[in-house]
Amino acid sequence: MAEIAPFKAIRPSKEHLQNFSSKSYKSYTDEELKNTLKKNPLSFLSIIHLKKNLNKFLKKSERYQLVKTKFEDLIAKKVLIKDTIPAFYIYETVQADEHLFCGIIAGASVKDYKNNLIKKHEATITKRENTFKTYLKTVRFNAAPVLLTFPDDPIIEKAIQTAKRNAQETNTWSNENETHKIWCINNVSDINILTDAFGKISSLYIADGHHRSASSALLAAEIDTDISAQKEKAYTHFLSYLIPEKQLKIFDYNRIIKNLNGLTNEEFLDKINIMFNVERKGTQPYYSSRKHEISMYLSGNFYSLSLRNSIKKNETAISQLDTQILQTHVLKAILGIKNERNDKRISYIKGKDSMSQIKTAIDNGDHAVGFGLFPIQIKELKSIADSGAVMPPKSTYIYPKLRSGITIYEF
Repeated sequence: MAEIAPFKAIRPSKEHLQNFSSKSYKSYTDEELKNTLKKNPLSFLSIIHLKKNLNKFLKKSERYQLVKTKFEDLIAKKVLIKDTIPAFYIYETVQADEHLFCGIIAGASVKDYKNNLIKKHEATITKRENTFKTYLKTVRFNAAPVLLTFPDDPIIEKAIQTAKRNAQETNTWSNENETHKIWCINNVSDINILTDAFGKISSLYIADGHHRSASSALLAAEIDTDISAQKEKAYTHFLSYLIPEKQLKIFDYNRIIKNLNGLTNEEFLDKINIMFNVERKGTQPYYSSRKHEISMYLSGNFYSLSLRNSIKKNETAISQLDTQILQTHVLKAILGIKNERNDKRISYIKGKDSMSQIKTAIDNGDHAVGFGLFPIQIKELKSIADSGAVMPPKSTYIYPKLRSGITIYEF
């Protein structure tokens, strides 16, 4: 059964709450990063941002140590303050489209991860796991929660609402078209009720953060061999944000390809016709409207593709996935793209205007063909995770996208 644990978060002081947290570092352009740091020099970005001209002169271990020093400096300046009592943190955010996310920030169990009670649907890359493990080992904090989801549960929902009413501290702020609210739940009774409620959940599912989870597990295994480093054993858990699955928003993740692997447009379309039922949809952007329909843009026209019945056989959870169908029967079989992770001919586009963007890129001659996919459903994600299979890369684009630095987990 799922185990969650309260922890003593390090959080921005009320004075700095409005501007401290940040989006994922990689989501900022250089100009956005520069402007954000100029406007908010004491934000979380100031901890993890290292000047490019300094980067090349430092070893990774030295860069990580500098991050730790900057973090400790903001604690000394009281920009960041550590809670004195272990707590859960109910975190709610409302987006510009008024979609609301509400869940619990807590420590998730490394043991549950190892025992597959926390289930995965993506493969991880060993090099990335080890890099982040080394980073965590040096800085000894985590500011970016893993996004976990669980089956909708009325008992947990009721416990959250009760804990919100009982909370002695609530903070609200807004930034970047989102409203944020956090309740500090340090009442022992509420903590026990929430812990017991999650203890009845058989499995949690990773929605986003597979590498962060894996790195935390690697670090825990390493620290377990070093008695002097164990301290309070906070390393046995990792920072997570848990929300019910009905709140997840899963968007399509579409593909655009630079060339046709030496084929002409006509030859490529002939090969597609062997595997798929093909219907021309005109020149205006066309989005797949259902599972097992793939939209395609080629040479000025949009098409609808559906796999021929004669091709379907021995369907498993993974083989029924549209991203797997596209990878198996088009990207690999026709275009020769054997590894989507490192083939430079493939790029990924997400968002409501993605097919228009694909059309523009192909019309400009930058790419040859693009594919649109119907968004994967949560039941498909769970089915893949339950079966122990993994999805092709970039199969899901899931909201909420969590900000870093709202609560920091120290170990």
